[in-house]
Amino acid sequence: MITNLSEITDLTNLELVAAHVTEGFITGLHKSPFHGFSSEFNEHRLYNKGESTRHIDWKLYARSEKLFVKRYEDESNLRCSIVIDTSTSMKYPQSGKYNKLEMSVVCAAAIINLLRSQRDAVSVSLFDKDIYFSSDCKVSSTHAKMLFSKLEDIVRDRDFDVPNKPLATAPDGGGNIAACLHQVAENAHKRSLILIFSDMMDTGSEEEMFSALQHLRHAKHDVILFHVMDKKTEVDFDFENRPYKFVDMETGGQVALNPLEYKEIYRNLASGFCERLSTHCGMYEMDYVAADVALSFKEILAPFLIKRAVLH
Repeated sequence: MITNLSEITDLTNLELVAAHVTEGFITGLHKSPFHGFSSEFNEHRLYNKGESTRHIDWKLYARSEKLFVKRYEDESNLRCSIVIDTSTSMKYPQSGKYNKLEMSVVCAAAIINLLRSQRDAVSVSLFDKDIYFSSDCKVSSTHAKMLFSKLEDIVRDRDFDVPNKPLATAPDGGGNIAACLHQVAENAHKRSLILIFSDMMDTGSEEEMFSALQHLRHAKHDVILFHVMDKKTEVDFDFENRPYKFVDMETGGQVALNPLEYKEIYRNLASGFCERLSTHCGMYEMDYVAADVALSFKEILAPFLIKRAVLH
């Protein structure tokens, strides 16, 4: 039995992990009284005078002489699209408790668990060079289990018992974040809440990436960008004072150097990029979250909870 979130290392049962992550600090979110209708019957509610009689259960009326309306499994007051970058760079770091992809998957699973409890519809899209998986946006338990299974699949190859596992698997040439986000903007249901988990390491230009983010807002979606990173090494460039061989996980390129000699230059470049990304998100009225893998789940998910509470 898991008694502390710090004990979670096995991600083969994400539904269980999600339950533990959300338990204890995600409570009290408001439910909207407005619902739509779809195809999977779930329960009844009292009929409100003046609304359509289309979904009244007349058989139940014959037995009870009270008007009840059928409610359906896909009724929802929010549509949320979770978009996860699965390119090779997201598998860094290979030491430590979680890499960037695993942290993103656990956060996504916790959000799916919360949305399911709030009867909100959720979809998941996965991308590297392009979007290779995109689910429907639904509420049902069957749908959530399918999403958990898919997320388990993309982190299943991590071996926590092999500390000297090679730094990178086969390079994939890098992601194409801009093109994928343009596609998300076009395909997402109107006025969705879109949650993006990515390290934002792209083979294209910053301008292309910023244009894609702007497209999401132009399409009137509410967006939270979780900029997933290992801040200690990827931003602060905090390594021991000795020679290293650095390998680009997406292209396979290698460079040998002593980090201390380049630390100030690197930190200026990395922090400058993060600042520009955060600034553009602010310009587009998007929420930017520096999602360091060293942070707790609560710290990373707090902006989502705030956004969710504001929307409803």
